[in-house]
Amino acid sequence: MRITEVIEESIYTEEEFAAIDPRLVPKHIAVVMDGNRRWAKRQGKPGEMGHWYGAEKLDLIVRAASELGVKALTAYSFSTENWGRSSHEVEGLMQLLEAYLINKREELVKEGVKLHTIGDIARFPDSVKKALAETMQATKNCDRIDLVLALNYGGRDEIRRAMLKMEEAATRGELDWKSITEETISSYLDTAPWSDPELLIRPSGEQRVSNFLIWQIAYSEIYVTDVLWPDFSKKNLLEAIIEYQSRSRRFGA
Repeated sequence: MRITEVIEESIYTEEEFAAIDPRLVPKHIAVVMDGNRRWAKRQGKPGEMGHWYGAEKLDLIVRAASELGVKALTAYSFSTENWGRSSHEVEGLMQLLEAYLINKREELVKEGVKLHTIGDIARFPDSVKKALAETMQATKNCDRIDLVLALNYGGRDEIRRAMLKMEEAATRGELDWKSITEETISSYLDTAPWSDPELLIRPSGEQRVSNFLIWQIAYSEIYVTDVLWPDFSKKNLLEAIIEYQSRSRRFGA
């Protein structure tokens, strides 16, 4: 049963819609939500405030992406390397995630956003895992766009965990090591339910992929902007898609 309520008020104008070819909109976009702390510093705010503003910005970008026809948006929310930050900041990020999941649950349902996660959340506090489970349950029938939060996620760790799952399958006689293909490996990754992202958006001007979806972005188009994530706007998303549509994707041919 579809429970999505279509939002009548459009984010984009007719002129903005006309700037893109709806047939060539990437179905899956990945985004690194980077620059939150730098944004806060420039605003004279505590560093943790940047993360809160960044979380609010995610709402707008998910809705904007959905309106343009994007079907999945994967957001790098907490990396395996983020545990190396101060205990104060990590605790604040856990509190932010829990609050986001609880406070935005009704809005996600209203906007037809189905929540998923990739990564290994075993290390997260029980309260965060509970909020995740409840929000994913609440949004399970939503069908406008998939929001995939990468939590305690690292591309190398994902491949490591996939190898372990493949070994277990081989031990059970369900997998023949000699017949493994790239498609086989993809099927054991966290992202198996989705196609590889056609577009990776990297805010904050950094020229690296930061251990994010390193298998899946082998042929993704990469769009880098100096705009910090809390300042990333619907216009910036539109510009990224326009740039994507201007490129010729040859996949090595």
